[in-house]
Amino acid sequence: MNKEPYDPLRLCVYATVALLAWLLGPWAVLGFAVLGFAGYWRARRAGLTRSKCLLRDTRLVLAYLALIGVAALAAIIL
Repeated sequence: MNKEPYDPLRLCVYATVALLAWLLGPWAVLGFAVLGFAGYWRARRAGLTRSKCLLRDTRLVLAYLALIGVAALAAIIL
């Protein structure tokens, strides 16, 4: 039986997101926060109440992403 080895794709994705955040600073953070908020907003409206995110409750995830977005916006303005 030939079992496929584990592909750590998520680690590559995380590294790419970190690189973009490092290069683009608060603009990248704001962009990802808005993108994540929009995705969770749509998912919540479609009925998702529990997420695989560490925070679990989608209301908490939305609040978390909104806070990140506000912090990034403050960093851009200041």
